[in-house]
Amino acid sequence: MSIAWTSRYALRTKGIKSSTIRELLKLTQNPEVISFAGGLPASDLFPIERFEEACQTVLERDAVSALQYGETEGYKPLRDMIARHTSRYGIQARTENVLVTSGSQQALDLIGKLLINPGDRILVEAPTYLGALQAFTAYGAEYVSIPCDGNGMRIDLLEATLRCGPKFMYVLPNFQNPGGTTLSADRRRALVLIADKYGIPIIEDDPYGQLRYEGEHLPPLVVLDRQNQTRSSTYTLGNVIYLSSFSKTLAPGLRLGWIVAPPEVIAKLVQLKQGTDLHTSTFAQVVAYEVARGNFLDEHIKQLRIAYRERRDVMLEALAQFFPSEVSWTRPEGGLFLWVTLPNSLDANELFQEALKQNVAFVPGDSFFAPNGQTQEGRRHLRLNFSNARPEQIREGIRRLSVAVKGVK
Repeated sequence: MSIAWTSRYALRTKGIKSSTIRELLKLTQNPEVISFAGGLPASDLFPIERFEEACQTVLERDAVSALQYGETEGYKPLRDMIARHTSRYGIQARTENVLVTSGSQQALDLIGKLLINPGDRILVEAPTYLGALQAFTAYGAEYVSIPCDGNGMRIDLLEATLRCGPKFMYVLPNFQNPGGTTLSADRRRALVLIADKYGIPIIEDDPYGQLRYEGEHLPPLVVLDRQNQTRSSTYTLGNVIYLSSFSKTLAPGLRLGWIVAPPEVIAKLVQLKQGTDLHTSTFAQVVAYEVARGNFLDEHIKQLRIAYRERRDVMLEALAQFFPSEVSWTRPEGGLFLWVTLPNSLDANELFQEALKQNVAFVPGDSFFAPNGQTQEGRRHLRLNFSNARPEQIREGIRRLSVAVKGVK
């Protein structure tokens, strides 16, 4: 007798869907397709020789420990390094404040596991990161959404929304995925003060913060919160948990992210992680540390900024040249994405089908809106990634996409 497995799935699986981006990437494996769909760093900029040297060094010097089980918290030298690097941005973290995760996606999953009960409301930006919606929905989250404009989340709409008592706020303040927008300095300060007033935590997701191509660095929310929390100068109190990753600065295949939080939060997250994977790959952590140590990571990020700024500029120039005037887009100061707004007469999902005929791909915008969070508005938008294609591919891809736009008008 064959078991009907679907009847045995947990109730929480009912709201889980496949990642739209992952499904779209399957359609773009054809080498003829120029894809702006994935949030992929440039594979031609991976420091492959440095990784080869690091792997050889690790296997010659630390093979036994690198191939053995490790601490759930993570490889201590790597945690020390993360704490030092984050201090450059004013985050007064110590090693005990850092938990290494299997990519930032696991960090989001652990946050959901720690904080969300079925039916809890989570406040998110509209649009917001699709992977966070996937992670939080698995734990039964419901959503309230705050629209964004060119300066990030509309803080003027925030306070009225907080009266519904969300469990926490999830915010991407730097070069937001998918919008490419940056939360302005004034709005950051206002957000921190309002969060403190209502006692609502903030999850600050910052995978792109080091990839700034122009403008001045803005303080992280966790720093502004610490300044507001005058009781302590170290990361022991406060309303903000900070997330980041090596995926955009070294290589996503490492699957290395991290959480910075007060020690008691880290301790509980460690317990949850033990039930998930015991610990993040020891070998990957040791190799990443060997690759990044010294000044290499700093110098590598400088090269990424140069290359990605060029690619962003090529995409912006091509959009201005080829697209009709009724289409608009953001101009990100960093990160990997820009956000295109179509006229009301166009639907991004219909445009996607037409774009595939032109051998070019993107992600339709409705994927980035929480349920009941302006999903219809999302049909007027699309996300374009500029980091993974070479400049000549970007220019040709935008030309092809403009043909598709004209084809569905």
